[in-house]
Amino acid sequence: MSEAIRLGMSRYMLYELRARGVIEQVSRGIYRLVDLPPIGYPDLVTVALRVPRGVVCLVSALAFHELTTQVPHEVSLAIPRGSRPPRLDHPPTRVYRFGAEAFAAGVEEHRLDEVPVRVYCPEKTLADAFKFRNRIGMDLVQEALKFYRARRRPDFDAVLHYARICRVDRVMRPYLEALI
Repeated sequence: MSEAIRLGMSRYMLYELRARGVIEQVSRGIYRLVDLPPIGYPDLVTVALRVPRGVVCLVSALAFHELTTQVPHEVSLAIPRGSRPPRLDHPPTRVYRFGAEAFAAGVEEHRLDEVPVRVYCPEKTLADAFKFRNRIGMDLVQEALKFYRARRRPDFDAVLHYARICRVDRVMRPYLEALI
């Protein structure tokens, strides 16, 4: 909505277009043309538009990188510790607060449906999964490690680097040694 207003449209014009079925409301403040092809990653795109500083993490990042068979029922989103959590009505979102160093490490920017979406790299995502293993479940973490090992070029040194940043290297090392 803010983009449309900046380009000269009024709120009432947007509401009229929505009432006539020309555009649809995806989330609060986010609209799209009805005749556009469907969005490939609607939840991730919506969250990226609403929370541009946030980073997709944990189960959502595992699913994005194809390191799990689970389908996330909510978007896992990392924000810096001390910042206010976003208020999103749709999609369902679970917010995790990360310290400054852990928040900044391993961020990749992907363009999904022409929208920049920030997602943690697979190695950082594995370290985060170990850090939050009690919340997401150890079975999911072990599944992700197996899928990661099956990749063409797994980089276990990078995984250990991010594990040190997340302070889980001692917990993670035995699992990585068993895989190698």
